[in-house]
Amino acid sequence: MIRLIDVYKSFGPKRVLEGFTLDVVEGETMVIIGYSGTGKSVAIKHIVGLLEPDSGQVIVDDFEVPKLSRRELYQLRARIGYVFQFAALFDSFTIGENVAMGLRKQQELTESEIQARVREALELVDLPNVENRFPAELSGGMRKRVGIARAIALRPKYILYDEPTTGLDPVTSAVIDQLMVRMRDRLGVTSIVITHDMRSAYTVGTRIAMLYQGRVRQVGTVDEIRNSPDPIVRQFVEGRPSLEPEAAGHEAA
Repeated sequence: MIRLIDVYKSFGPKRVLEGFTLDVVEGETMVIIGYSGTGKSVAIKHIVGLLEPDSGQVIVDDFEVPKLSRRELYQLRARIGYVFQFAALFDSFTIGENVAMGLRKQQELTESEIQARVREALELVDLPNVENRFPAELSGGMRKRVGIARAIALRPKYILYDEPTTGLDPVTSAVIDQLMVRMRDRLGVTSIVITHDMRSAYTVGTRIAMLYQGRVRQVGTVDEIRNSPDPIVRQFVEGRPSLEPEAAGHEAA
């Protein structure tokens, strides 16, 4: 289980998280939505110890992340796959080398075991036989799938997806959505997905949380969010261009 409890985080005078609290239970896909610049990526970076809160608690499997030693933090990160917004592949590495990076860093498997794990991960994202190709040879959607393969090659307990469908056409976005659902159903992975795409949120989410003004405005099932009586939540999920007075100025930062 992942828990963020009353988390505050500022960067200089800019206050980003102001009492952010969220529980993610095992087996679910939690989708975090919200305006650009409101701190969605900041929130999930606390889970893997890339950021430390100014105050509050970040707990993963009963371990308080900011209090872990460097060794313990590396052990935690081995259980958490992170899919970056633009895949973050190394252009000079082959696809196989990109997927194998985390496995080699762990230094726990033989080379033949690593290669088998790479093939398995690429097949799970419907990209067999691309190990010897380079990122520049693949489409944007394919590179996103390689990013997912790199995450699942570690056989993580959790996967964090940061804007996985950004920049993709609707058909390719739907493919990525189905892959995320597949990871949950076939591998039993607990996931957190950051997205602005409500179609994607409704497809992959078991619950959805809206981050607004540094804290969770509402969290609920897909139906509860879709039919929320909260005017701020409704304005966002319906994509209405006329902002509620309270929301003005918070759409982009």
